[in-house]
Amino acid sequence: MPQSLSQVWLHIIFSTKNRKMLLMDSDVREGVHAYLAGICSQLKSPALNIGGVADHVHILCNQSKHIAVKDLVQNLKQGSSKWVKQQWPNLGHFYWQSGYGVFSVSSSQVGRVHKYIENQEQHHRGLGFKDEFRVFLERYQVSYDERYVFD
Repeated sequence: MPQSLSQVWLHIIFSTKNRKMLLMDSDVREGVHAYLAGICSQLKSPALNIGGVADHVHILCNQSKHIAVKDLVQNLKQGSSKWVKQQWPNLGHFYWQSGYGVFSVSSSQVGRVHKYIENQEQHHRGLGFKDEFRVFLERYQVSYDERYVFD
């Protein structure tokens, strides 16, 4: 086959370091989401939806065949962290957690994940980030040691 084709949907999740509520301001949060979308676009991994609350972000994107998952996430976290500090000097202490979660999404489930990300504020009225992340790890049957999951 002379052509390489792919369709890989990813649901990427990561929090602020120590889950600090640094994205409380809706202008900051929306700015970060838009900036993350721009990074996805530059890396030819267009985001279908980006959302989250004050302490974490969810990204639904179509992964480019030209970039490894770890490199995509590294670019997202490093680029956005640097940008936040430039845009809002009062957030000079802004960092993302060192780890992340990436989960594959079936094409048939893309709409469901999109809606889930869209409703983050409502969803998190009764569920914190740690509990939400544990649900994902269990749903995807990911083995983990909680001592090393959250920082």
